[in-house]
Amino acid sequence: MNLESPKVTVAKSAQHIFDALSDVKNFEKLMPENIAKFEVLGDDIFNFGLKGMPEIKLKMKDKTPHSKVVLAAASDKLPFTLTANIDAISDAQSAVQLHFEGDFNPMMAMMIKGPISKFIETLAENMNKL
Repeated sequence: MNLESPKVTVAKSAQHIFDALSDVKNFEKLMPENIAKFEVLGDDIFNFGLKGMPEIKLKMKDKTPHSKVVLAAASDKLPFTLTANIDAISDAQSAVQLHFEGDFNPMMAMMIKGPISKFIETLAENMNKL
């Protein structure tokens, strides 16, 4: 299952967005209002839970300076990645788009597609909070 957020323009440099997303503590600023839990477990891993959803651990998987940050589920039960693609528009502006890629059975995919789509849209909309 592949999902994409809308591309958002942020009044920050690509380097600023990359640096902010490289620090897992900053993901708390991006979370939706219905967050029930957010806990940093280490330099490259955090745990979060939304009301009515199971808690998810995300771990930093890969980084390409100033253009890409990839997070992956720390559990094999729900294998997925969340990639932030960062494009510099100017020195003080960048475009960010999130890509969610997961390997789920059709029933699970049908159940989580709506909530995950809304979740990554919210993360993208909150990029200007970084």
